[in-house]
Amino acid sequence: MQAARDQQKTYADLKPVPLDGLHFDDKLHFMEEPVEIVDREVKRLKQSQILLVKVRWNSKRDPEFT
Repeated sequence: MQAARDQQKTYADLKPVPLDGLHFDDKLHFMEEPVEIVDREVKRLKQSQILLVKVRWNSKRDPEFT
C-alpha cells in the first residue's frame, strides 16, 4: 500500500504555469477566443458517441490547436 502512495503524483510535482500574458475578465475567467473549427470527429463507443472538435484559438502567444 505504501508503494502505491509513493508512486502517485502530487500537485507539488506539477510544473507551474507562468501567469505572464494571460488575460482574465472581471470574474477571473480565462479569456481566449475561438477562431475557427478545424476538424470534427465522432468516436463511437458501445452505447454512446463522443464528438471531438479541433479548434484554432486566438491566444496571446501563437494560434494553438486543442
